[in-house]
Amino acid sequence: MTGRDRARIDRLIDTLERMRLDEYLEYAGNRRRLIMNSLIGGACRGLGFTLGVSVLSALLAQVLRALVVENIPLLGGFLAQVIRAIEARM
Repeated sequence: MTGRDRARIDRLIDTLERMRLDEYLEYAGNRRRLIMNSLIGGACRGLGFTLGVSVLSALLAQVLRALVVENIPLLGGFLAQVIRAIEARM
């Protein structure tokens, strides 16, 4: 093995150590840990999505209610029906 080959191997080893490939392989090899992390991550994303949609829906309902109070001629009747339908489902 030449000095040039040894230098390439040393660079490759340094790169793999910086990538922490051994830790990733240990993580990927542990199926129980991988499944639990995926399950918890999915539940957190679902909860965040649900809370975000709830907040945006509440804000939209408040904006629609304010438009009805302002009594905009073309939108007033339609928005009143929408708000009644939303309140009926709550």
